[in-house]
Amino acid sequence: MKSSRIVLLAAAVVLSAPVIAFAQSKAPAKSPQVKRGEYLVNAVGCHDCHTPMKMGANGPEPDMTRMLSGHPQGMQVPPAPASSGPWVVHAAPLTAWSGPWGMSYSANLTPDPETGVLRDFTEQQFIQAIRTGKHQGQGRPILPPMPWPAFKNMTDGDLKAIFAYLRQIPPVKNKVPDPVMAAH
Repeated sequence: MKSSRIVLLAAAVVLSAPVIAFAQSKAPAKSPQVKRGEYLVNAVGCHDCHTPMKMGANGPEPDMTRMLSGHPQGMQVPPAPASSGPWVVHAAPLTAWSGPWGMSYSANLTPDPETGVLRDFTEQQFIQAIRTGKHQGQGRPILPPMPWPAFKNMTDGDLKAIFAYLRQIPPVKNKVPDPVMAAH
């Protein structure tokens, strides 16, 4: 009886191997450029601001079910404090920021066709935005805390890799609020 169970188990494993191999071969292989982009996104800390946090066993941790989707839609934050004093992190998931400029929200970097900020960007516009600190390379300023002054020093190849990676991550529908500029 025991040996027949082992034979059946072995047969099930052998027979399912082609199915498992077929399923694995259907997953798209990441190009070297996309792998480089994934490495850079993780190395330079994009998740720190663009992935909402959740409370984990050891404290706040990125909520990877909402990877790079920006400030959570519908999450209300208190009004920005007066522009005197230090800049402050303004929301629990570390996706809303206030300071002398007003209130800024981390953008949805996923390729969602309705709510992803890069949906209308070309690769060249993405590079230009990082180089100039202007939305799509020519629009409104990219607001703090986005460290574009440091990121502008990346090579074109690095920025193209980041763009390629962001284009293929899972889309997350999440409409991030528009920034609120401070009255001066």
